[in-house]
Amino acid sequence: MSAELEPQTFRITRADLIRYAGASGDFNTIHWSDRIATGVGLPGVIAHGMFTMALVGRAVTTWAGAADAVVEFSVRFSRPVPVPDTDEGTEVVVTASVKEVTAEGHTRLSLAATCNGDKVLSMAQALIRKR
Repeated sequence: MSAELEPQTFRITRADLIRYAGASGDFNTIHWSDRIATGVGLPGVIAHGMFTMALVGRAVTTWAGAADAVVEFSVRFSRPVPVPDTDEGTEVVVTASVKEVTAEGHTRLSLAATCNGDKVLSMAQALIRKR
């Protein structure tokens, strides 16, 4: 059983990274300084991994219809999300397919998130409670 859900696209700008840093307390310089980020081998400033995960969680919640319908949610970070210093920033596209419906009637989703065509998460999945 495999059904595709409607993709969801999220735009990320440097301003979003500043807001996330303030909310999370993660002020690591790789999230705001190109000089530091490239100095440690990154392509430039990157989004916080947990911010990327939160965007995927937002997509899952939308598909589920309510936050309390999400029973399980997990990801592994496989590639950074570079955020250029432009007004447009970058986009993360989140897709999902239904992998199974459990005996309890819950729906297991296989999730994917891409940025510029590159997969940024691996082993991402969610379990949605039967409504």
